[in-house]
Amino acid sequence: MIILQELTESYSLVLLSLGAGFLTFLLTGLGSSGTLFLNKVNPKVFSLSLGFSGGIMIAASFWSLLNPALELAERHHSFAFFPVTVGFILGIILLRLMDLFIPHLHLTSLPEEQEGLKIPLRKGVLILLAITIHNIPEGLALGVSFGSVEENKELIISAFNLTLALGIQNIPEGLALSLALRHTGFSKVESFLYGALSAFVEPLFSLLGAVATLWIKLALPYALSLAAGAMIFVTIEELLPEAQKYGTSDLASIGFGLGFLTMMILDTSLS
Repeated sequence: MIILQELTESYSLVLLSLGAGFLTFLLTGLGSSGTLFLNKVNPKVFSLSLGFSGGIMIAASFWSLLNPALELAERHHSFAFFPVTVGFILGIILLRLMDLFIPHLHLTSLPEEQEGLKIPLRKGVLILLAITIHNIPEGLALGVSFGSVEENKELIISAFNLTLALGIQNIPEGLALSLALRHTGFSKVESFLYGALSAFVEPLFSLLGAVATLWIKLALPYALSLAAGAMIFVTIEELLPEAQKYGTSDLASIGFGLGFLTMMILDTSLS
């Protein structure tokens, strides 16, 4: 109990959030390092693994973000659904605005399918920007998850589960990105470095999310649900379509189910 109390001090939560962001960043680098040894991977493997990542993201959005947001909202609001709904919608709007303005290209898209502002950039750079956008809500989710622990100490387990889940799904994602960069003309070392650096926004936004939620405690339900809305938007708009393009909808669906169950088991058995 004494150790738990120490962990839940504000400064400790900020450090834990930053550490969680760096862990997911390092695991992305671990996945990206595969490009140093591999030239290609069976697309069906990517289909399954990206579907798995999508399942983790959707499950984590509920058990680690939306459910805690509803519990916290019930303490301060007569209509607990209101701040959660507002935050969720803001998360979707935030990611949609990034989609509209930041030039990027999804892994399996053709160059003419570039999204965002039409700025002429190398295909590899556009793909890198797409994954970086994807990593922003993950870092934010980690930050607000750890920040919410000061309000409810029991959420520390949920925050750790979220860290583990996002770290696991970053491994195949890092590999997919690095191999895609390799095939657009980057060297093996460049592909590895840029693939790993795509996740550097995760510790930055985990720090930002933790500090913001600790500073404005009444914003916790909004922040948690905003991160959930952003993660779900990314999953449906990017991860699942990419998983289907790499292989088949069956493989993507099986991977999704496995990822969803994995996150559910983590959050319900360890909390």
